[in-house]
Amino acid sequence: MSIIKLNNNGVKNATAFGSITGLGSMVFIKKLTASSSATLSFVHGSGGVDFSTYKEYVFTFKNINPATDGAHLTFNGSIDAGSNYNVTKTTTWFFAYHNEGDSATALTYSASNDLAQSTDFQILASDIGNGNDEDGCGTLHLFNPSSTTFVKNFISRCHSYNSNDYANDMYIAGYFNDTNDIDAVQFKMNSGNIDAGDICLYGIA
Repeated sequence: MSIIKLNNNGVKNATAFGSITGLGSMVFIKKLTASSSATLSFVHGSGGVDFSTYKEYVFTFKNINPATDGAHLTFNGSIDAGSNYNVTKTTTWFFAYHNEGDSATALTYSASNDLAQSTDFQILASDIGNGNDEDGCGTLHLFNPSSTTFVKNFISRCHSYNSNDYANDMYIAGYFNDTNDIDAVQFKMNSGNIDAGDICLYGIA
């Protein structure tokens, strides 16, 4: 069926479109499911995890439910195959929120949640409620972790059902300030265990 031109900005009698090449695809690598778990760790060379094949990796977090009410989901990288999760990083952090009572809204920078040349775990999703219907979800993109030339950039966006009945929409970006390859990534709550939820790792081909 052809597309008929309707005005000067339209397309006339186009019957076929060429294919689009060069677009990447998400390649599933590994899924970890929490069950009162202190940590969830993805280590290169363990259980099929590979941080050397792709230039971009994506972690997805689904229905992360903490044991401790108001806990934060955090992450860190390793350059020694998971013996230590303490890579120096600098990050920036801002978020929007809106409460169920429609009495509090904001879009704001959060200096207390960013890091400046710190080896601490970075907060991704903050103040997640631990009720049966409360959780946090989101994504984390890690770029070229196997490079031994450049720092390792990352960006994240998460949402949490806040422990005080807020919707929190969080944006985080930064870099591991280290030219060694990142060969492991760990996730944990800043307090208590991850009661439930799963984290999946994908490579972008």
